Amino acid sequence: MSVVTVRVPAKVNVQLAVSAARPDGFHDLANVFLAVGLYDRVTVTPADGLRVTCEGPDAAQVPLDRSNLAARAAIALAERHGLTPDVHLHIAKDIPVAGGMAGGSADGAGALLACDALWGTGASREELLEICAELGSDVPFSLVGGAALGIGRGEQLTALETGGTFHWVFAMAGRGLSTPAVFREFDRLAEGLDIAEPVASRELLDALAKGDPEALAAAVSNDLQPAALSLFPELADTLAAGEAAGALTSLVSGSGPTTAFLARDTAAAEKIAEALLTSGTCKSVRTASGPAPGATVVGAS
Repeated sequence: MSVVTVRVPAKVNVQLAVSAARPDGFHDLANVFLAVGLYDRVTVTPADGLRVTCEGPDAAQVPLDRSNLAARAAIALAERHGLTPDVHLHIAKDIPVAGGMAGGSADGAGALLACDALWGTGASREELLEICAELGSDVPFSLVGGAALGIGRGEQLTALETGGTFHWVFAMAGRGLSTPAVFREFDRLAEGLDIAEPVASRELLDALAKGDPEALAAAVSNDLQPAALSLFPELADTLAAGEAAGALTSLVSGSGPTTAFLARDTAAAEKIAEALLTSGTCKSVRTASGPAPGATVVGAS
């Protein structure tokens, strides 16, 4: 093959339960992921060396060196199979950058699958997931998509049943939030408190399985939301605007600053999106539904 393109989805965390910091500084999580239909595309072609390029909204914020997760994925797969990562990785961004929707993780998973196809390494699903887990906590889910419970740091996945389609509106903020900074703020706010061990909500899992948006709205939660709001108080205005427009529920997506609004159906989602755009509380708005498939080869020649 001389060119491979992989499409990979964004995610929303419908539950993000977080433990107190472990001795190694990480946190145990109960992380319920839902992939949604906003996609990045990663195209891989042979090159004289490793090169990363990017286009799309906020592409200027994407690192183009070897710190990029797509580059790290190519290097990791090449090292395992005795290859040199001489590829051009081109990322077409549509997932918000630094928005708490796993755009960087998506690019890592997309590059990994694309390089596997380009090089014909024949890596097993287990090997690909192992590399994903080495790259970052959200990368394995970007590979598998759908809906899943992630435990540990979020990388140990169990697929979840979904009984229908869930409609979402996402409001992008005017600036980003650093995930490490949000976790540091979580630790500061949690100091001296008794933090329960994270477990998945039975009500939430049942709501996903039934495809019931009202029941899901009653069960969503994000333990990082107070920390994100502490660092970015203006997000509270966005959350309020979406709820006033008829959202079944609102929450910060992951570590933020993107905010997510669950709608009853497509028409309700469009109404909420329009209201958010005119509210002046966010930079841009997108609608999407889930579950969506994980990383998928959509072109190869």
